[in-house]
Amino acid sequence: MVAGLGGLALQSCGSNTDTSGQAANGSPDTSTTALAGPQPLLDSTFVINAIRAEPRFKPQLLAARRFYRERKFRLGWFKDHQPVPQVQTLQNIIAKAQDEGLNPKDYQVKDFKKLFADLDKVRADSVRRNALERQIDVALTGTYLKWASDYYRGVANPRDSKSTSWQVKPNKIKLNKALMTFLGERKSRYNYYEFAPLHPEYDQLKKALATYRAQERAGGWPTLAAGLTLAPGQASPAVAALRKRLLDSAGGAASTPPTATASLGSPAPVAQTYDAELVQAVKLFQQDAGLKSDGIVRGETLRQLNVPISARIDQLILNMERWRWLPKRFEPNYLLVNIPEYTLHVVEDNKEAFNMRVIVGKVLHETPVFSDKMEYVVLAPYWNVPFSIIENELRDKLVADPNYLDRLDMEVVKGSGRKAVVIDPATVDWANVTQETFKYTLRRRPGPKNDLGDVKFIFPNANDIYLHDTPHDELFSQSARSFSHGCVRLSEPIKLATYLLRDKPGWDQQTILDSIATHREKYITLKQKLPVYLVYFTAWADAAGHPHFRDDIYGLDKTLAKEYFD
Repeated sequence: MVAGLGGLALQSCGSNTDTSGQAANGSPDTSTTALAGPQPLLDSTFVINAIRAEPRFKPQLLAARRFYRERKFRLGWFKDHQPVPQVQTLQNIIAKAQDEGLNPKDYQVKDFKKLFADLDKVRADSVRRNALERQIDVALTGTYLKWASDYYRGVANPRDSKSTSWQVKPNKIKLNKALMTFLGERKSRYNYYEFAPLHPEYDQLKKALATYRAQERAGGWPTLAAGLTLAPGQASPAVAALRKRLLDSAGGAASTPPTATASLGSPAPVAQTYDAELVQAVKLFQQDAGLKSDGIVRGETLRQLNVPISARIDQLILNMERWRWLPKRFEPNYLLVNIPEYTLHVVEDNKEAFNMRVIVGKVLHETPVFSDKMEYVVLAPYWNVPFSIIENELRDKLVADPNYLDRLDMEVVKGSGRKAVVIDPATVDWANVTQETFKYTLRRRPGPKNDLGDVKFIFPNANDIYLHDTPHDELFSQSARSFSHGCVRLSEPIKLATYLLRDKPGWDQQTILDSIATHREKYITLKQKLPVYLVYFTAWADAAGHPHFRDDIYGLDKTLAKEYFD
């Protein structure tokens, strides 16, 4: 016998026996004694009833039925009446669930210690033994499927109204197949049986979680005084706490210099001076938080420094959860917009080629989280004005003077695309038009006033969201950039257009610029559709597990936390 997790006893082929056929502890050595009778079989009714009887297993009923049906209802966790090694492996994995930001208690549904102890007592009784083996087998299957579902698909349902509207295509792992792989009955190029992370970004967050939990156990970090302002070279009693926050408690090599007794008119103690080393640490912290890296402690920098370590741990866990909502692998080439980071990442051959700053939707016009495929680059685009702007901003002015549109470089057209026909705005009853009765399109012509700038990038979707240029480049200098009506504005649109059209004959950067200068809209179809992911991560980490945090601009962390931690 070998003691498993929490006292769970599993049979071992290497049990220590004496010549009397008794184990060293005096109990029968069932690991070397052949047990009578064939391994019992299950049936569909037993599996269904056993899974339905446990509420936490019930959502996995379909996967459990498929698993047993494919194996002709043979037990999966026993061989020759002995538990297979994966029983202990599963228990070991669950014991470390906290490392994944999961709660071990959620998967300790059945008392396997007791069940296996009961099984040891009845091994000589084949009827009772077979009944217990059947019961334990389905319980282990339910436990595995519950764990695997949470680990690979997420604890929360990203499409549930209680959570956030997450429309990125999901992970499509078939859990019944994954279980067969875990049990060594089928091969897979994915390490399901080891529960290896599907994305390196998840593993990096996991490293950060371990580091922050260790720091929390060591006492966390100090809170700095409210209203503090600290500039390089200044002296303040708060410097000691700041040093502990960023250097000492973070495992840095810096040590606090000895303090001298201060007297009237004497220099401030060295330990209270905001010196170059600490200034550099603050600048790095500001970079990690997406703030202006000026080394001055005040306002937003102070607020970020004072976020409790427990809140940062929760933030890491919530973002690990979001990685479970993504496909098990990305294509080698794709675009990814991380909304809270205000950044577009261009990935080529699974490595970042470049990135750029973006502007995303304001709180009342959130940029949605979804994925699709880019198909077109549009040079010198028209901007179709939303009816809400007609209703809220333009109606009264157009009632008074329909030709006011000329000053806005706008026009009204009937139809779309090349078949669009410009009509006289005076023929429209602007006072009484509604969204249902407005059968035209109001659009701004290509040119310097156009809200879409010189380029837009279309990945057709039900949200009518796209990437585009903007004439308001001054907004990119701000740290927080949620100003749009939902679409994503790019800081370097010509760079992206040149990159996307690099394999399109005749479309180099100069040709692109020449085409834009004509002020004539030009659609260019990409040779290959490129996946685009608009995602929401408020925390991520580098390869060493060093974390970066951003504000929860749409409150999606707060919403998810209610479902995840309750």
